Amino acid sequence: MGIHQMQSDLRAFARERDWEQFHSVKNLVMALSGEAGELSALLQWVEPGQIGAWIARPANREAASDEIADVLAYLLQVADGLDIDLEEAFTAKLAKNAAKYPVEKSRGVSTKYTELG
Repeated sequence: MGIHQMQSDLRAFARERDWEQFHSVKNLVMALSGEAGELSALLQWVEPGQIGAWIARPANREAASDEIADVLAYLLQVADGLDIDLEEAFTAKLAKNAAKYPVEKSRGVSTKYTELG
C-alpha cells in the first residue's frame, strides 16, 4: 500500500465517523506530537544495548508497532491537510541533506552541517 492509498483510507475512516470536524491541521499536529511522545515513553528507560531484547518481547513489539502506526497515521493526515506530497517532500529533503552533509565531511561524525569544516 502506498502513501496516497493510506491517506485515502484515513480520509474514509474519518468521514465514516464524522471526525473531519475535529481534524484541523493544528489538532492533527498536536495529536502527532502526542503519539511521538507515547513512542518515546516506551523506550525512555530502555538502555541502548537492551533495545534488541526489549523489542523481542511480543508485548513490547506490539506496543511499539501501534505507536509507530499512530505517528505515521497522523503524519499522513497532516501532510494531506496541508496538501504536501510526502514522497516529493522526502525526496527534496534527502537531496538538501545530502548537500549539507557531504560524505567526505560527515562520514562517521555527528557534527551539525554548520560546523563541518
